[in-house]
Amino acid sequence: MSNRYQTVLLFGAPGSGKGTQGKILGSIPGFYHLSCGDVFRTLDMSSKLGKTFLEYSSKGLLVPDDVTIEMWHQNMHARTVLSDYKPHADLLVLDGIPRNANQANLLEKHLNVLAIIHLVCPDKEEMIKRLRRRALKENRVDDAKEDVIRKRWQVYEKETYPVLDHYNPAIIREVNATGSPARVLEHILEEVVPIQEAHFNNPITGEKISPNKSSAKPAGKPAKKPAKAGAR
Repeated sequence: MSNRYQTVLLFGAPGSGKGTQGKILGSIPGFYHLSCGDVFRTLDMSSKLGKTFLEYSSKGLLVPDDVTIEMWHQNMHARTVLSDYKPHADLLVLDGIPRNANQANLLEKHLNVLAIIHLVCPDKEEMIKRLRRRALKENRVDDAKEDVIRKRWQVYEKETYPVLDHYNPAIIREVNATGSPARVLEHILEEVVPIQEAHFNNPITGEKISPNKSSAKPAGKPAKKPAKAGAR
């Protein structure tokens, strides 16, 4: 097995449910979920990288890509040392990273991306309403402002959406993100379970799963190259 982490990326616009689906997947044996937010929240602010992070964040500036990836890599290494994440037993599920094409390039030496689950939002306006309702429910009034939400979408379309161009279209799988969380999860599992079984043993028994023992559906057809953000 490659020394690079065997990985599935959860990808999609703000409000598409990457974090929700990632957390659910991470609760299933054989899958390990990590979000970019988790990396920042667990950063030791007294360390060199922590001080660098504070230097930028305290000024409202974005942390440079190379620093972000170094923080992520150190975090992953620590989780591996503690056996929280087991590279030879767990399929890594990432969301929120890479955020742009440069980060995707920097991650090449660390990740073997087996699939990208692209959570598609056919109705942009409905997703903006969803984001606003969620922010109000969580009492995040500033995040509920429409201009703030639309700015997040603009950043996504300009900087993050082009990440798809970095990867082979054959590994991009589209899943409609507008269904119920359970229905969206069902379709995600249809794509990721065969990948997990092809690269790892059964996380409970340790035995190799042969095709005739698997009840999972075969992976769907590769997604066609998306024309623009949010389009199917």
